[in-house]
Amino acid sequence: MQRTYAIDTSGIAGQQISVSGWVNSRRDHGGLIFIDLRDHTGIVQLVINPETPDAFACAEELRDEFVVRVTGTVREREGSLKNDKIPTGGIEIAVEEITILNRSDVLPIQPFAEQQANEELRLRYRYLDLRRPKMQHMLKRRAEMFSTIRDYMETKDFVEVTTPILANSSPEGARDFLIPSRLQEGKFYALPQAPQQFKQLLMVGGVPRYYQLAACFRDEDPRADRLYGEFYQLDTEMAFVENGEEVRAMFDPLIKKLSTEFAGKTLLSENIPRIPYTEAMEKYGSDKPDLRFGMELVELTDILTNTEFAVFKNAETVKVIRVQRGGELSRKQIDIFTEIAKSEGAGGLAYITYENGEAKSPIAKFLSEDELSAVKEATGAEDGDTIFFGADKRSTVNKVLGRLRNEFATHFALKDPNVIALCWIVDFPFYEWDDARKKVDFGHNPFSMPKGGVEVLNVATDEEKLAVIADQYDMVMNGYEICSGGVRNHNPEVLYKVFGLLGYDEQYVEDKFGAMLNAFKYGAPPHAGCAFGVDRMFMELMSENNIREIIAFPKNGSGVDVMMNSPSSVDTAQLKELGL
Repeated sequence: MQRTYAIDTSGIAGQQISVSGWVNSRRDHGGLIFIDLRDHTGIVQLVINPETPDAFACAEELRDEFVVRVTGTVREREGSLKNDKIPTGGIEIAVEEITILNRSDVLPIQPFAEQQANEELRLRYRYLDLRRPKMQHMLKRRAEMFSTIRDYMETKDFVEVTTPILANSSPEGARDFLIPSRLQEGKFYALPQAPQQFKQLLMVGGVPRYYQLAACFRDEDPRADRLYGEFYQLDTEMAFVENGEEVRAMFDPLIKKLSTEFAGKTLLSENIPRIPYTEAMEKYGSDKPDLRFGMELVELTDILTNTEFAVFKNAETVKVIRVQRGGELSRKQIDIFTEIAKSEGAGGLAYITYENGEAKSPIAKFLSEDELSAVKEATGAEDGDTIFFGADKRSTVNKVLGRLRNEFATHFALKDPNVIALCWIVDFPFYEWDDARKKVDFGHNPFSMPKGGVEVLNVATDEEKLAVIADQYDMVMNGYEICSGGVRNHNPEVLYKVFGLLGYDEQYVEDKFGAMLNAFKYGAPPHAGCAFGVDRMFMELMSENNIREIIAFPKNGSGVDVMMNSPSSVDTAQLKELGL
């Protein structure tokens, strides 16, 4: 008899069916045994009567999580026995035959318990943790999101192309995973950080629009919003595109559809703003601002230009953020925020609280009445508010206040989980200063086109290099970067030049990107594209704050697969075969 799913049993009273699943619970009432049978669609109640002796004897053996197949007749429950809390609560199955398909030991974790085991234990037994309704829901919804993406891409004439997993090492900004070659001893493949070079070569090959739900690999430390080792992205590219706005406009409808129709959330704005990088850093202290709340940074440098307060007088920049209800913060809470500010490079955290029209603060006595008045007017502060200062180098001030802006919003519950705030950050610096190595390096992607072409690369000093703007853009969703893209460099001369400004000679570029350089010599069209981090995006759309909760088999916070014991040691013979 063909298997019937639990959810399909409603409305078929009187029919004989076969149902398979796990024993969710068993209740022995003496004369009757009741079993809640679970499959991926839900739970259905089984009733086993001593009048079916074989089935009854089998039912007495059953324990939680045994796998069984049952055959029986669907019947309506009596009125007082109906359970309106589940879809199948109006019926039950009078069992005639039970087959034990597999037995189960007592589970080391309880997926259906209200109090869940710690994450490490759940990851060790992930195959059991996946039975949890939440995980079943996540896996199903993730598949639905991928289907929505594919449908959209195909209606826009994108061609899905899979690109190599065994690729070449490339300076994309993170550490590569290297794979030694057995056939070419001493040489290495690399797992792709992104299919960047391949998708550009597809454009040269005449593919008009490419996409792929691509596996990418980066040896980066994991975070709550970043998986270790591997992740998926919606990777895209479009030929004959010379303006990033064409790409942005192409994908606005998809992300809005995922936010509203798929996730059932409300958009903060139907019109997705385009915010220049410099403006984002100055106004929000971040290139991935959460727009669900205000709390913008307010510039006070000019107002305090003649102050006698040394902390402000000696600073390159003075800014504040106004925190409404900030007066409710206790001394202990302010100390916590002070430590957060220090972790971002601040020396401390000066503040002023307004009560009954007066400025209450240890620093108030160091500021003149005119300065205090000007600060209050510039910030719009009112009674009950607190303003927090940043005074240092401009980059440090923006970084500190940007972090505090986010922390204050979390503390005061300003991040509405039912709202999606989107924006595009545009006009990124092509180069950035690397503090660790004390030199200029690529800001984002070395394959982007500098705005203005090769002419803007006729620069010499570090300051001039840092002023070069890339035709590059990121999409931000509720404070998370979910997409990065750019207009690509399809001109060998420009590629040589952008690397040359960092001290790399033409031979280095040819060694690293020889395939692309050669391809660009044979009629490469202008092209542009982007890549969306679908794991991170799905996490936010599902209102989840831990990215490991939205995929099937993640590594733990240390990058270890505790279920499969990976990474692990390998045999000496294997290493010898690889020449290692």
